Amino acid sequence: MNNLSAGRRDTIFALSSGALPSGVAVIRLSGPQSRDALRLLIKGKFPVSRESSLRKLYHPVDGSVLDEALVLWFEGPNSFTGEDTVELHCHGGRAVVSAVLRVLSRMEGLRPAEQGEYTRRAFHNNKLDLTEVEGLADLIDAETEAQRRQAQRQMSGALGELYNGWRESLIRSRAFIEAELDFADEEDVPDSVSDEVWSKLSTLKADIEAHLSDARRGERLRSGLVVVLLGPPNAGKSSLMNKLARRDVAIVTPEAGTTRDVLEVHLDLSGYPVTLIDTAGLRENAGLVEREGIKRALASAENADLILWTQGLDGISEPLPEHLRDGSAEVWIVKTKADLAAEVARVEVEGLPFVYSSTHNEDGMDALIEKLTAFAEENIGNFENPLITRERYRSHLSSCVEALDRAIAGAHLPLELRSEELRMAAEQLGRITGRIDVEDLLDVIFRDFCIGK
Repeated sequence: MNNLSAGRRDTIFALSSGALPSGVAVIRLSGPQSRDALRLLIKGKFPVSRESSLRKLYHPVDGSVLDEALVLWFEGPNSFTGEDTVELHCHGGRAVVSAVLRVLSRMEGLRPAEQGEYTRRAFHNNKLDLTEVEGLADLIDAETEAQRRQAQRQMSGALGELYNGWRESLIRSRAFIEAELDFADEEDVPDSVSDEVWSKLSTLKADIEAHLSDARRGERLRSGLVVVLLGPPNAGKSSLMNKLARRDVAIVTPEAGTTRDVLEVHLDLSGYPVTLIDTAGLRENAGLVEREGIKRALASAENADLILWTQGLDGISEPLPEHLRDGSAEVWIVKTKADLAAEVARVEVEGLPFVYSSTHNEDGMDALIEKLTAFAEENIGNFENPLITRERYRSHLSSCVEALDRAIAGAHLPLELRSEELRMAAEQLGRITGRIDVEDLLDVIFRDFCIGK
């Protein structure tokens, strides 16, 4: 038996709720010794499964009262992990939680849980597939309403059901082809039964390709659109960032070159996540430190979805560098410091969209926020249908399409080789949900989970 299987036989425990102190603290146990551990903590009748009861928790050695808590008992496999599970909803004081955890740590067969171990056990016990596991991780990390809705949909199994449905279609198609190979001489197997399969596989391939042609909306929603403030020194970038963030994120002074590094702030624009990045001003005669800041600014621009090129209406107005115009990011010209200009020329600038603004009297700020929100909505769009949320999904889906393409286009090849391509296509989908050869992925996936989840 490998160490992982042996580890799953242990009973684990951890604080599964938020930071202390708190009103309530949830301590969770999972594993074969959960029932015995609970019996040592309480007196009287054992709780009914899936019903809460108010109980005193006692020290199993000296009989002192540790706390009065709501106790829940979940008999496996009807639990989150699929194992016998106990939840102790204690008072959220540090001393209370410490006392209960200390008692649990001294019980035979119990040990503290590792990062993501509860969810990992749920995966191994077929309670969750990997898309649901990663949906749970995204739900925990969600900062906006749109992110929450996408994560909730994925955690509920919508994405996994889509991929499993495609995989089952591939397996059924391959079964028909194998039937023609193995039972071609049988009267009850029609001639060229596999010919009926290829048109269905072509439709399936088109469905997966349409799923892939999503402009990376799922990844953008999960991580947030990247908007970079770029321009010459003292063009008003940092003031603009502070106003959009509604707090003082960046230092603002009249001195050119104040911003030397890349600053980030996360915005919630009507539920859409946006990462706004302030950068060092771009100029030729910069010092050593400032040059490093400019280098980082340009690197940020390369990964941006949108660049706001700032031009101050107080005279600081540099033309947009040609390489930024030709890049993959959309570019807007933002005319800042509109309050200092005698008249704002509301015309198209350099053939690019433009916005005028003043952080002093907030002239144009509402229009800029509305325009940014519309940009986020346009680039993330409707997310009612399951979206690709991770690069690994996209990679496996692309490999699936490539194998399907080889199988469909291989009419001149032996049927055995085309069937093997279908097997490879189905395997790529299986690796997304985690049912085929994914042990090498698990440590990477679970390492970012917190203890108690």
